[in-house]
Amino acid sequence: MGFFNFKRKKTVTEEKAQVTEGLEKTRSGIWNKLSSTLLGKKTVDPEYLDELEEILITSDVGVETTVKIIEALESKVSQDKYISDEDLRVFLIKICSELMPALPEDMAIDFDSNNAKVPYVIFVVGVNGVGKTTTIGKIAYKYGQAGKKVVLGAGDTFRAAAVDQLSIWKERAGVEIVSKGMNTDPSAVAYDAVKYGVESNADVVIIDTAGRLHNKVGLMNELGKMRRVVQKFKEDAPHETLLVLDATTGQNAFEQAKVFASATNVNALAISKLDGTAKGGVVIGVSSDLQIPVKYIGVGEQEDDLILFDKNVFLDSIFNK
Repeated sequence: MGFFNFKRKKTVTEEKAQVTEGLEKTRSGIWNKLSSTLLGKKTVDPEYLDELEEILITSDVGVETTVKIIEALESKVSQDKYISDEDLRVFLIKICSELMPALPEDMAIDFDSNNAKVPYVIFVVGVNGVGKTTTIGKIAYKYGQAGKKVVLGAGDTFRAAAVDQLSIWKERAGVEIVSKGMNTDPSAVAYDAVKYGVESNADVVIIDTAGRLHNKVGLMNELGKMRRVVQKFKEDAPHETLLVLDATTGQNAFEQAKVFASATNVNALAISKLDGTAKGGVVIGVSSDLQIPVKYIGVGEQEDDLILFDKNVFLDSIFNK
């Protein structure tokens, strides 16, 4: 096991503090603007709603989700025209939480729980540059910290240095890896990784995939092939198809999510680089628009800077006075 496994596990309180700190740019970009629009106002009028709508859209909450929020707010104040900043804060947390789906019960919810689906197979997809391989390494590290046996599948066989990058994470996380090197068949890697995971009694198998350009149909079809090949050995795999999105890319994240969701049966999201953007509203928008739950958020560069997503903690951090 790698020396990183001797680190002390963070407490829930420490993780909440890390989320709050990591989302400071987002909070400043959304809540500070929202609350300032209330200054000097006595009623929620059309002008205020227009300002609110503009702030949410420019924070990458997305048009569809913003419309739903505005309509809900209009309904709330249809009788009482006045709303305080605290009323607004509580309302936004409530409505956004309702718009974002929760993880399904049959999905591995955390790193510590014992899942009936062993090994639990995860496909990780996303375009180059979003932090996909780094996210895989962080997930492997977290599972390793929880005492789980993890196998990585180096299925991104097209990008230069991708296999090497995952091998570095293998050492940092203290896990195992199945690799065939560059320019080999990614489906064969995925198959061998799952096969080795079963035979070695691994708890989790995490398979990296090529950083597909979402407008390349042939590359998207390759993901479908990987799924079919793996299912020849383990019929119910993959149990999770995790799409990694870069929060700093804004509207591009929406477009990537739509295409991947339609092509690869994505059932969970990981949002990376949240600590580097004021547009973290993309987390709310993408999850709400596509009805795909967020499972992880990345709030830093270190192996421990990946946190299981908690809607209440996340929304409270954004809409925090």
